[in-house]
Amino acid sequence: MTKTILGRTNLEVNKDAFGVLPLQRTPMDEAAKILRKALDGGINFYDTARGYSDSEEKIGTALSSRRGEFFIATKSHAKNGEGLKKDLETSLEKLKTSYIDIYQFHNPGLVPRPGDENGLYEAALEAKAQGKIRFIGVSYHKLPLAKEAAESALYDTIQFPFSYLSTEEEIGLTRLCAEKNVGFIAMKALSGGLITDIFTAHAWMAQHTNVVPIWGIQRENELDELLEATWRQGGLTAEQQERIEKDRRELSGEFCRGCGYCLPCPAEIPINMAARLSLLLCRSPVARFLTPEYQSVMDRIENCTGCGHCKSHCPYGLDTPALLKKNLAWYREFLKTAN
Repeated sequence: MTKTILGRTNLEVNKDAFGVLPLQRTPMDEAAKILRKALDGGINFYDTARGYSDSEEKIGTALSSRRGEFFIATKSHAKNGEGLKKDLETSLEKLKTSYIDIYQFHNPGLVPRPGDENGLYEAALEAKAQGKIRFIGVSYHKLPLAKEAAESALYDTIQFPFSYLSTEEEIGLTRLCAEKNVGFIAMKALSGGLITDIFTAHAWMAQHTNVVPIWGIQRENELDELLEATWRQGGLTAEQQERIEKDRRELSGEFCRGCGYCLPCPAEIPINMAARLSLLLCRSPVARFLTPEYQSVMDRIENCTGCGHCKSHCPYGLDTPALLKKNLAWYREFLKTAN
């Protein structure tokens, strides 16, 4: 398996990492089997988050006895230093480890810095001094914030959506990170499920030598496909390049990255959730999306006034109102089958 150095961390990680978020939907025994098989297959980097329900616990259950063989990245949604410290202690307990290799601020609304009133960065520095974390990272969905973090010299790694549907500006972020020696961790390497050919996606990603994609895996056959892709190690074929161009034409206009630039919505529609609910239902436990409360939230889409705020503020040029209506129709059909 190909390995790479993750920026200034000097961690020698497998070029293909395991995104543990989808394992939320997998029973504990099966999840543990998949995680152990991945480690046996050479995957030595696992990305999770405090917000991914029992994903941390599954890593701890499956792999804690082999802690020296792999690296862990996890995240906290905490808004202040005390909250971050609490999240960190919970993560350490669930992961059954005394340290976390990369601890990330989870999609904050700003770039946490020393001296901020929230105390987030100081709390991370304190944890680092205590040996509870080794490196400080941040994950974002907003490109300007990711660029600012890369320029700040405060972060060892940046996690950002990246796939062959990415724009040239987003590809430029990977070059900036290489220039600044910041490790680039690519989330949504399959664009939240819109890309279905992992072999083509893997071959395209391999061209970006400083990028470490975290492939979301839920089932053993998905892991098998990833391992097969790593063994092939070939460049892009003409057929694969044609597939990429076709997907770019057909899919780029439909993928909501959840960045939140469209908010606030005058009709109080949580656009960055509602516009990608069909993807979330494929990647996360479905029960929380089936409650009367969630149904009520999705029903708000009918209150759209067509003001155009969301569409005009989308940095990816999405037809957001149309995407919302499509997701609402899909969701209502899904409810019929679920009930």
